[in-house]
Amino acid sequence: MRTQLVAALDIGGTKIAGGLVDRAGRIRLRARRDTPALQDGETVMGAVSEVLAELSAGPQWRRVVAVGIASAGPVDASEGTVSPVNVPGWRGFPLVARVRRVTGGLPVGLVGDGVAMAAAEHWRGAARGWDNALCLVVSTGVGAGLVIGGRVHPGPSGNAGHLGHISVDLDGDLCPCGGRGCVESIASGPNIARRALAAGWRPGPDGEITAAAVASAARAGDPVARASFARAAQGLAAGIAAAAALVDVETAVVGGGVAGAGDVLFEPLRRSMRDYATLSFTRGLVVAPALTGGDAGLIGAAALVTASYARPDEKAGGTPDETAVFGGV
Repeated sequence: MRTQLVAALDIGGTKIAGGLVDRAGRIRLRARRDTPALQDGETVMGAVSEVLAELSAGPQWRRVVAVGIASAGPVDASEGTVSPVNVPGWRGFPLVARVRRVTGGLPVGLVGDGVAMAAAEHWRGAARGWDNALCLVVSTGVGAGLVIGGRVHPGPSGNAGHLGHISVDLDGDLCPCGGRGCVESIASGPNIARRALAAGWRPGPDGEITAAAVASAARAGDPVARASFARAAQGLAAGIAAAAALVDVETAVVGGGVAGAGDVLFEPLRRSMRDYATLSFTRGLVVAPALTGGDAGLIGAAALVTASYARPDEKAGGTPDETAVFGGV
């Protein structure tokens, strides 16, 4: 019997990734386009359609039973619409309906990218074995998802755990979401680079103004670069501690492109956690790097629709940890 596949999309402010994913979480085929984030909504949808066209061009597409979408948020899973803060051309965009049309009527599921990352990390990553976890994506934006009582908790709209837009600085910078001092406005990759540049950091010969370039300078001892990451870590720590106080999580798993900075981020993050996670039940919270890397969105999006659309015989064959992930959706 040939294994069924799920087509997965991971849509963010920088890239639109696609993959065909099997029941074991293996990505059998990949496609990718840059996100035309500052262009109109139809242009962005055109890039999504190109990814789907590439995935559907081969014979494996005949085994696809559903499409899972992880999108930067906010999303509205009940309405099938997305309004990513960092993709201004999409406001209430009917993404589920449009993807269903492009794929010939396949069932389509939608969640926020942080929720998808939580599903991936709980199934195959650093949150595996933890019943209560917060999983963060720190990249162009800051997203997060929750595992509560051993089950991924997307919430009714698909946005539960949206840590990036918790305010941790009441008089801070205005965020594109309309709030002030959001975690995202402090800790996202573009804001790390912006803050370092404003404080006097200068890019290297390649002229790259990114969080990765700032991280490289920080490793070389640049005090301005290190300070920008320390500020990002402080914002993340305040948000994580607030979430831990609210829902009593045991671990915080941090992934996304910014987490690729390694100890440049994690050392000040763990230090800052001591300043913010001060309650008796939050002090022992474990901060860990994510393990599913850049594939988290694809793996999680696939996981979050597989239980709904797999054949009954395939559901029965799931491993115990698959049941733990899929059963909460």
